[in-house]
Amino acid sequence: MGAVHFPVREGLVVSVVSHGHGAAVRELLQDLARLSPGVVTRVVLTLNLPGEPAPAGPTDRWPFVLQVRRNARPLGFGANHNRALAGAQEPWVCVLNPDVRLANDPFAGLIAQAGGAGVGAAYPLQRDARGRLQDSERALPTPMALWRRRVLGRSEPRTDWVNAACLVLPAPVWRQLGGFDERYYMYCEDVDLSLRLRLAGLRLVRAPVTVVHAGQRASHRSLRHLAWHLRSLLRLWCSPTFRAAGRLAPAPLTPLAHEGRP
Repeated sequence: MGAVHFPVREGLVVSVVSHGHGAAVRELLQDLARLSPGVVTRVVLTLNLPGEPAPAGPTDRWPFVLQVRRNARPLGFGANHNRALAGAQEPWVCVLNPDVRLANDPFAGLIAQAGGAGVGAAYPLQRDARGRLQDSERALPTPMALWRRRVLGRSEPRTDWVNAACLVLPAPVWRQLGGFDERYYMYCEDVDLSLRLRLAGLRLVRAPVTVVHAGQRASHRSLRHLAWHLRSLLRLWCSPTFRAAGRLAPAPLTPLAHEGRP
């Protein structure tokens, strides 16, 4: 895929997957309704845990179409978002974590950046509730890079991939990439998507907007999540995408002089 220009148009579908995030989901829906009416036109909420209750109240009271999906059994991160966004007719798609909070509308800025020539996806800065910058922009996770990051506490000043807590893509790019690779049940699907996007000749662009999100790092606290993380890393390191990523030019971090503030 070569460089393509996508005109900025309204109409954004947002996919949110809940794993028992009831209160957080209600707050996020209220943020979207208050701050982004007319930009967010549809929200697909996937309840991934069997028996998980839907948000209280009628779904037609929101200023966007709210579609609630229920899983008979839990699916992986990529599988849930792929199913939610399958057949989307909107010009823009968004993957959004349920624990993200908004202080202002980030989506107009994200769409404006995602509509630039040669852009494949736009993402915001992420800060926690205390305003601390979160490390959502990452270098290629080679074994040596992970050693420097996790053991030595050093990171490389480059952006090879971004986490998928909040990503906006032109729908044609999402379809061209085929969404997330569902072989990654959890972890590294955002690395893989970012690398495939860049290998297609497109760019990841940070928009001058901010969302509130604190990375929880469940793999640091749960043996099951740690096993998923290690399995996904091994799959990534053995993949053609990871091998091909070695020929990508490093993408330096963009200065934060004009960042949006929550």
